[in-house]
Amino acid sequence: MAYTSDDDIIRRRLLIDGEGGNDDKRLNNLLKTFIRWSTMKEDDENSQAMYQRMQAMIGQCEYTLEKAMNTYEMNKQELENYEKLSKEIDDKIEEATKRISEAKQELQLAKCIRKNRQEYDNLAKIIQQQPDRQETKKQLEALDKELSTLAKTRQQLEEKLELRRKQFMVLITSIHELQSILEADDQTNDENKDEDTNMSS
Repeated sequence: MAYTSDDDIIRRRLLIDGEGGNDDKRLNNLLKTFIRWSTMKEDDENSQAMYQRMQAMIGQCEYTLEKAMNTYEMNKQELENYEKLSKEIDDKIEEATKRISEAKQELQLAKCIRKNRQEYDNLAKIIQQQPDRQETKKQLEALDKELSTLAKTRQQLEEKLELRRKQFMVLITSIHELQSILEADDQTNDENKDEDTNMSS
């Protein structure tokens, strides 16, 4: 029979007693049982039964300790996962902000092109009202070509802007889904803690 000092008992109690409550009561019962058992005579018929009872109580304490350590490691891993997800969300928000800024610049450019096109349209109308000359005809052709180029550029910019809008909406949806996952994980962890508390009680 191995001798257990008071320091060993206290150390084991501090390791096992995480949140108090039933664990503290269990340790107190174990300590009281140990004290009664240590004062018994070796030939006492209840000595062996009490010894077996103490072994069972120690097993329960060790199981509680192991469960607490597993919970700690799980929470530690979950915290690392949350930090990783948080960083990914921050990166995506930063990327989305950058895309929004680029889209605003592209929109401003598109407005400027539209304004120029209106001015060119007005100028083309004025030119068309002038007498038919060779130089005027060349200028009109150049203006028509420029207008065509501007129209294509505008169409490309509008298509690109629409693409950016869709990409931004997908990104926002992904962020909301990640937040929902995090909230669901937090709720699941809270429920698991409640279940562990109920089981231990």
